[in-house]
Amino acid sequence: MRLVAWQPDDLLRRLDDVVAVYGEAMGYRQELLQTRRGYIGSHVRRPGFRAVATLTTDGRVMGFGYGYTSAAGQWWHDQVRYALGEPARRQWLADCFEVVELHVRPAAQGHGVGARQLRALLAMAKGTTVLLSTPEADEQVSRAWRLYRRYGFTDVLRHFYFPGDERAFAVLGRELPLAERPVEDAPGMAGA
Repeated sequence: MRLVAWQPDDLLRRLDDVVAVYGEAMGYRQELLQTRRGYIGSHVRRPGFRAVATLTTDGRVMGFGYGYTSAAGQWWHDQVRYALGEPARRQWLADCFEVVELHVRPAAQGHGVGARQLRALLAMAKGTTVLLSTPEADEQVSRAWRLYRRYGFTDVLRHFYFPGDERAFAVLGRELPLAERPVEDAPGMAGA
């Protein structure tokens, strides 16, 4: 498998594949996926858009991730902004890159694909902070949670409900730029 940076048109050309990966990774129903298809397609024109994909040697999409500059007037940004107090708004949203989607097909999970995608995406990100949201889960069991913690993401909001989704989410953040290695890979940190 190889990791590639995608331009907006690359993602649009592979939108059906991206939506399929998203559906497999999130376990969403088909009717919801069609709605997400429209959102994803519109996101590629947002300022600061960056995307990565993991492809097999025959070109099959095994994972993808993308984000952009978070700004007022964007649905996710406005939901999070409203929930945060003023000091946290200034700290987290003033110059923020939002990781919008980061997914890996279940068959490819547990092999470092998500970590490589996240590291590449954060290396390309513009801003002083990065935020993402993820469904609440047992941090010891969830691969996504372990990945985010390994890369230094901390709690910004917990048990947050976005309109239209019955699941609780966490909003996690960290400062940018990304250090070369995640915390567990840093010298002297093995086994810590």
